[in-house]
Amino acid sequence: MRVAIVTRTNQFFIEVGTQETVAAIKRKIEQILGIPVPSQILTVSGWELLDGLDMEDYPIVTEGTKIDLTIKPVEPHPSKMQITVKFSARKFNIEVDRTDTVRSLKEKIHIIDSTPIKRMTLYFSGRELDEDFRILSEYGIREFSEIVVFLKPLNRSREEPPTRKLSLVVQTSSSLLNGATIPLEMRDASTVSDLKQLLISRKILPVDDYLFIHKQRIMRDSCSLRWHGVEDGDCLYVFKGTVSRSGYA
Repeated sequence: MRVAIVTRTNQFFIEVGTQETVAAIKRKIEQILGIPVPSQILTVSGWELLDGLDMEDYPIVTEGTKIDLTIKPVEPHPSKMQITVKFSARKFNIEVDRTDTVRSLKEKIHIIDSTPIKRMTLYFSGRELDEDFRILSEYGIREFSEIVVFLKPLNRSREEPPTRKLSLVVQTSSSLLNGATIPLEMRDASTVSDLKQLLISRKILPVDDYLFIHKQRIMRDSCSLRWHGVEDGDCLYVFKGTVSRSGYA
């Protein structure tokens, strides 16, 4: 699809694929304008497009969409950072590289604590670090973040953290209920589908197909709020529509 890249002084069009990552689009812009990738911030309607996601994660980006390009100064930062690793009865600080993956973090924990890697399940802010190859920063982990370690029992069944009650705000789009703000309470083990059915059963939303977004990411109907990293006080955005391989329907 063809989208417009808009700067303070002009705009130009480029072709992007639905499975093309934001980082790849930034590299195209670097080739055209010479602006280094780390200096680029791409936004649509005030939402920043994150490097680790692709166009399928942003149904608001369609043919002809205008993507705003802001240039930021590149600030050097140390390659190391301190995080806290917390078990049920103990915790310790550990130094990691900003480019460490979930797998390399598990290896460092094993070296320090002797905990078998296969028994570890790591969580940050209620969200499981479920992909070993992903970089820690992709999960939002920064200096002094706390990583919680749950141990799988020896029978290999999964040890889950206790459920919590969350106070949430559901914000509708301007075309849906005139941009209503809806406060709700849900268990973090509830799925997005549960949330959708609750809003419909209470007649807050009419019966229709809906798309929920949390922190600029499309939420999956079958996955829990905890899986999506939803925290107490977070805001979820709801739009009419569904997600298909071709985008926002």
